[in-house]
Amino acid sequence: MLTYKAMYKFLKEGVHGEVLDFPGTITFAENLEKARYSLANALVDMVQTNLMNGEPIPKPNSLLTDPEADLEEPIHLILTAASRIRIVPDLAAS
Repeated sequence: MLTYKAMYKFLKEGVHGEVLDFPGTITFAENLEKARYSLANALVDMVQTNLMNGEPIPKPNSLLTDPEADLEEPIHLILTAASRIRIVPDLAAS
């Protein structure tokens, strides 16, 4: 499990969310509950994109902070691994 730092800023229009130590992971929603849910999904999407592109994922940095944040809290990422095995040639398909 990796623990990143999420920040939320409350605006008139809704809640802006961002993972401070994973650049580009941002969201916006009408309330905090939806922003948390959306930010968690954005984090998963960003990790999948990095891995599919052969790029590393950023190391968490609990020391990062945003002075404009109204709320900062940990956001946890649980990674799982799977393998896809294909026998070539696929004799079962013949």
